[in-house]
Amino acid sequence: MADSARCPGPAERIGYITRVQSFSACHRLHSIHLSDEENKKVYGKCNNPNGHGHNYKAEITVRGKIDHVTGMVMNLTDLKRCIEEVIMDPLDHKNLDKDVPYFATVASTTENLAVYIWDNMAKVLPPSVLYEIKIHETDKNIVMYRGE
Repeated sequence: MADSARCPGPAERIGYITRVQSFSACHRLHSIHLSDEENKKVYGKCNNPNGHGHNYKAEITVRGKIDHVTGMVMNLTDLKRCIEEVIMDPLDHKNLDKDVPYFATVASTTENLAVYIWDNMAKVLPPSVLYEIKIHETDKNIVMYRGE
């Protein structure tokens, strides 16, 4: 009887899958809501009119029940396809400010990039599986967003 209390059968387990994707993009930190002088003060050298680039690393984490038949939270092939659609096609080797309409009115900070990726991943993934977006802008600068 003690064994059955410890092992009640196939329990519903929750798993997390993270897929890492690298991409390169350039941008200029500049807010249309600030004057040129304020932009220079807030963003410093990152407000360079010619912009600058990053080799970003995005970590996309999904969370869900581990299917008792497939053993998966989500098929990694499907996650890879979603990442291709949301990150690689619109962002890789692009000027975020000029090539991505979202950033025409939103400063292209890494925080806002994480929000952009979250919002668009949420549209293509199954409902309620997206758990976290983590963007490595540099080795020392990392932004994490969970849709809050």
